[in-house]
Amino acid sequence: MTEQTIVTPINEQQRVGGFSRYQSALVALLAFVQFTIILDFTIMSPLGAIIMPTLGVTAAQFGVAVSAYAFSAGISGILAAGFADRFDRKRLLLFFYAGFTLGTVLCTLAPTYHVLLLGRVVSGLFGGVMSSIVLAIITDLFELKLRGRVMGFVQTAFAASQVLGIPAGLFLSNHWNWHVSFGALVALSLVTMTAVIFLMRPVDAHLSLKQDHNAFAHLIATVSQPRYTLAFLVTTLLATGGYMLMPFGSAYTVNNLGIDIVDLPTIYLVSGLFSIFTGPLVGRASDTFGKFPTFMFGSFVSIVMVLIYTHLGRVSLTVAITVNVVMFVGIFSRMIPSQALISAIPDPGQRGSFSAVSASLQQLSGGLGSVLAAAIIAQNANGSLRHFDLLGYVVVATSLASLTLMYFVQKAVANRAGKQMV
Repeated sequence: MTEQTIVTPINEQQRVGGFSRYQSALVALLAFVQFTIILDFTIMSPLGAIIMPTLGVTAAQFGVAVSAYAFSAGISGILAAGFADRFDRKRLLLFFYAGFTLGTVLCTLAPTYHVLLLGRVVSGLFGGVMSSIVLAIITDLFELKLRGRVMGFVQTAFAASQVLGIPAGLFLSNHWNWHVSFGALVALSLVTMTAVIFLMRPVDAHLSLKQDHNAFAHLIATVSQPRYTLAFLVTTLLATGGYMLMPFGSAYTVNNLGIDIVDLPTIYLVSGLFSIFTGPLVGRASDTFGKFPTFMFGSFVSIVMVLIYTHLGRVSLTVAITVNVVMFVGIFSRMIPSQALISAIPDPGQRGSFSAVSASLQQLSGGLGSVLAAAIIAQNANGSLRHFDLLGYVVVATSLASLTLMYFVQKAVANRAGKQMV
């Protein structure tokens, strides 16, 4: 069966680029959903420099708190995979959004490290599945030739979290405390859930396809599909490398690069602004020039910049910003085309379960990456981190391996589509 959308085209006036008005609004809404999910995870890194001394936890303990989200998200992804194609995707999204918000409430109220850890676990159990549901909705409603652009816009949620969420979270934490940052995210999530309820139409066309009556059988049918294995492996490698640097970025920037903590929001703000601009461009480039060539470009840029970043000494704020900006260009140039390309792998009736398993592997491998990173690095008495350069070498190795495997993924997609390059 060739890769295809499974929803009847919407009879509305089309805008430039082939999107209907509803589809354009839906992309914006899904981007906002992604914004809250990503912000909940990414805000832990910049808040690390505040949370660790406030709660009196070590870098290793903080690494556990970060990875707890990832591990619980990985477990829930596997548990949800068997049911992912048996419900309206809108209702499924709302159910997990409610649980995700509850976990964030726990983080808001957390008086101790252990309560914070519990909040991260609950947030991960529900939030980790939400991205896979968003991906399944995009795959259902948009053709592959447009999917790079859609991914580019939706993934600007990551950049928006840099521009709006993280600086705002740091501002609130610096002027009040870190609990206020999570409280603001709870309010934002409630607003977004309301928008989903009233603006999103049901996404249930997949229910008319043949389904396994047993949820466990549906899960086994998905994970045992031989042509899915390569895509799962690529997802695992991409996440392992990415999660190793992220949790300790703020501590490394402050204590190793010598950047004042009050300047952290500026770094996230500027790099986020550039990412908002480059994200849609990367999406358009992946649809125009090919998703794999764009992924190759992103891999090259990422490898070079990770090596530079992890070997920096004391630098000026301008240098730190420049390195972060270029590194994020590389990250986006890998993230967007890889998601668009891998979304073409599953059959329509298995898109939900495939996305859930992929998200599970991503979170589990990301959690493992955070734990390994915490085991590799050490903290000096002055707060600076040792062995950060070793993490860079590991990330480069995973990048090279994922690039090699992605070549075979794009060949498989191209063969199914009857094209030379995608």
